Amino acid sequence: MKEKRKHTPWRAFVQEICSWMPINIYKHDFWLSRFPSLERAGNLMSPEEFNEKGINTMYTQDFDITTWFFTAFGEFYKNHPKSSLSKTRDNENSKYADSLFGAKNAYLSFATGDDAENIIYSFTTYAKVSNILNSVSVIDGCENIFYCTDITKSFNIFYSRFIINSNNIRFSTNMIWCNECIECDGLDNKSYCIRNEKLPKDEYFREKQKILAQKDTFTEKYNKNIKIIGSNINSHNVSWQRVIFSENIESWYLVSYMKDARNVYLTAWVNGCTNFYDCFEVWFDSHDMYAVSQGWTYSQNVYCSNFIDGWANQYYSFFLEQCSYCLGCIGLKNKEFCILNKQYTKEEWFEMANKIFEQMDKDWTLWQFFPWSINPFYFNDTVASLIDDSFTKEEVAKEWYLRRDEEIKVDTPAWAEVITTKELNNFQWFNEKGEREINPEILKKVIKDEKWNYYRIIPMELEFLQKHGLPLPEIHWLDRIKLGFKFK
Repeated sequence: MKEKRKHTPWRAFVQEICSWMPINIYKHDFWLSRFPSLERAGNLMSPEEFNEKGINTMYTQDFDITTWFFTAFGEFYKNHPKSSLSKTRDNENSKYADSLFGAKNAYLSFATGDDAENIIYSFTTYAKVSNILNSVSVIDGCENIFYCTDITKSFNIFYSRFIINSNNIRFSTNMIWCNECIECDGLDNKSYCIRNEKLPKDEYFREKQKILAQKDTFTEKYNKNIKIIGSNINSHNVSWQRVIFSENIESWYLVSYMKDARNVYLTAWVNGCTNFYDCFEVWFDSHDMYAVSQGWTYSQNVYCSNFIDGWANQYYSFFLEQCSYCLGCIGLKNKEFCILNKQYTKEEWFEMANKIFEQMDKDWTLWQFFPWSINPFYFNDTVASLIDDSFTKEEVAKEWYLRRDEEIKVDTPAWAEVITTKELNNFQWFNEKGEREINPEILKKVIKDEKWNYYRIIPMELEFLQKHGLPLPEIHWLDRIKLGFKFK
């Protein structure tokens, strides 16, 4: 299994693994869901119902050794109770968010937790971060981050990418240990710079005031100045871009402190990770991870699994917390030696698991990820399509993926007035001090962008925009997240 997963083409990795991470939330009757339909998702519960009774439902299934493993698992997957949204640990006031693991005040955001607070329209934000808007990959003690990608241990960062241990940075890329820089690139331990030119402190702040007064140009500056190619830092034998303190890495994006890996995206942690192959969003001192989507907190020896939170020796499983020696399991906590959630003795487990693996090896399926035919998500509503938008309708349909052709119906309140982005300036202006002000009446409006996508401004977002003198957004919230996935 290990050797086979070490040779997956990049595009196959994206198609197989990343298509299991949805980046949309659908409304079913009176509850929200990460699943677009019930046909493949099977037995769903609302998060509230699941936490009340479903999480304690030990649904098990005997395994018939004469049955193809994926056939048995597909039946088990549909029948097993599942929460309509994926949430683990304690989360507060985060009803409209998915893939949470300890978040507070998260809204239309994904993969956020570990003491993350006030997270809006963002993806992958964790480890004591707060006040993050329209951003991707913000970790480790960051605060006040807006329209950014790959920010670590920094605060007051706006319209920027690839920033480490810095503060008060705008329209800049590839900055380390920097302070008060605007429209800069590739600086290390610098302060009071504009377009990479060092200025006297007083002159810098005069120029900064002039630049920030040109608030109507912020989006233009972001689109024009922000490079989507990140520098590699203190790394050896690496072949793509934006890898930090790592070695022996092939085909990756946004990777830190890692050794021996291939096909990895959004994988990092400061104490180091080893042997990652075909992994998307796997963090926190994990090792020996093969074909894993979303693995957190000290995991090791995990194979072909999704949403794993801790411990070791897990195979073809979903939503496990602190489990070991589990094969084809779903939704277990603090369990070991289970197959299709059925408890075995240690000796029984190894005997049965070896038989299953031997049969899968004969069938040439042992190293494969879950069959595409049981994937419950619209392919074009997953991270796979954000990473690589070249997958055609015919291509994904041939492999039995679901694909959404129709537009998602927007649940617009009957009382709401719809305005266009061209009308936004009727709700924002500059006062006599040159400070931007926003009319709170915008909270009552539904905004239609140039692609005819609809979105709204929420109170927490308005407060952040007002505090930092930022303009109202002119594109749909999902398109803002997509900007963070652009890379070459």
